[in-house]
Amino acid sequence: MTVNWAQVLFNSTITGSLYLIGAVGLTLTYGLSRFPNFAHAEFITLGAYIGYSVAEQAGLGFPLALVVSFLVTGIVGILCYRGIFQPLAKRGATIIHLMVASIALGFILRYSIGATWTWKPLYFTTTWSAFNIGPLRITGLWVWLILTAIALAILMHFILVKTKIGKAIRATSSNPELALASGINVDRVILITWFIGAGLAAFAGIFRGADTQIWPLTGWDIILPIFAVTILGGIGNFYGAIVAAFIIGLAENVGVVGLIALGLSTSYRIGIAFLILIITLIVRPEGLAMLFRRA
Repeated sequence: MTVNWAQVLFNSTITGSLYLIGAVGLTLTYGLSRFPNFAHAEFITLGAYIGYSVAEQAGLGFPLALVVSFLVTGIVGILCYRGIFQPLAKRGATIIHLMVASIALGFILRYSIGATWTWKPLYFTTTWSAFNIGPLRITGLWVWLILTAIALAILMHFILVKTKIGKAIRATSSNPELALASGINVDRVILITWFIGAGLAAFAGIFRGADTQIWPLTGWDIILPIFAVTILGGIGNFYGAIVAAFIIGLAENVGVVGLIALGLSTSYRIGIAFLILIITLIVRPEGLAMLFRRA
């Protein structure tokens, strides 16, 4: 079997870019709110459907679909936090209570989405240019995805390092009690983070939907690798998430080559992310976060 390793590496970049966009919001909200939000999958799905409605049904184009879906899904994220998770946390809910609540919220959002847009798969009709560069097959959508991930990484670095809200996010994630004692409005910081996190999930949903299809389980199809990225990168660690996203992306695509060589179904690729996650939890539970703290 001849393997086009250049294409495998490029596909790994595509996969890593998608996981990065989806994981940044999850790792930040996980780091601040101290629980895994499984409804993040439905934020991804909701963003995909809103983007489809704007781009396809309203005919307003792909760029505007990204903006509208970011804003609407971000607002939904704030409402979910204020209406469900914040009241539970103030009443002393444990991480298990919050996690179960997020699963319940995910079911509510999922079936509400199915009732609104139906359960039939939907497809973007936008035609993306495709071209070859040597052994690589590239489409305009994939270029958009990679450039968006790069822009996101640069923008989030600037926000976290150079702005007051970014420094407040880092302080709150590191030590919420000390941040509160220092005069930081922790509740406002968390709300802003949930808005950003849900909005970025919408980006991931649109790119996933445009590359494959949209249905009420679109987010769930990729939420498990995204959780693997969050754990491997170190909960709440943005820079760790960047590295982890591309590690998982590379492992999955190289793993697919191995599965094909062994005559196994490529559907087993989801197990690769889980294997990395299990090894990380056993060997280095803090993930890559400690590496960046030493840097």
